[in-house]
Amino acid sequence: MIEITFLGRGGQGAFTSSRILGIAANLYGSMYSLSFPSFGPERRGAPVFAYTKIDGKVIRDRSQSEKSDYFVLLDSSLYNDGLLQKLKENGKLIINDTSKDKYTDERIVTFNASSVCKEYLGHPITNTAMLAVLAMNTGIVTIESIVKAIKYDMPSKLAEKNQKLVEHISHEIGGKEHV
Repeated sequence: MIEITFLGRGGQGAFTSSRILGIAANLYGSMYSLSFPSFGPERRGAPVFAYTKIDGKVIRDRSQSEKSDYFVLLDSSLYNDGLLQKLKENGKLIINDTSKDKYTDERIVTFNASSVCKEYLGHPITNTAMLAVLAMNTGIVTIESIVKAIKYDMPSKLAEKNQKLVEHISHEIGGKEHV
């Protein structure tokens, strides 16, 4: 089973990312998936965890992931070294940040999603951008399946902007293993 944890602040779309990934895997990738959020105080700006589990067989474990294959940070201010302990062996931590230079661990991948989101969406809501970075760095799902899942899940005007954003990121990253 592949386990992915998203961490953002309330209003940044951590659960939306998790849900779209699950849709992409299930409806367009022929895999089973389960997505669910976990948060404390229900307010904008509070830390929000969201989990996605993907497998080739029915998923019966509905518990939060203790260790994940991939951990996606929508907001770099939430980073701490303890997050690396929440990765499985060979896992990756994907962070929305402007610089990789401040991170020394080779398991960390960075991408400046905030700036590209401002350009494409008009505001720095980085959920679908970071989902594209996850797909490009892991191959869990295809960019095409994410684009379809966005269309399935979001209102049409919002979906169109996010689809263009995801396609732009896929061209920007190209076949690179790491951003």
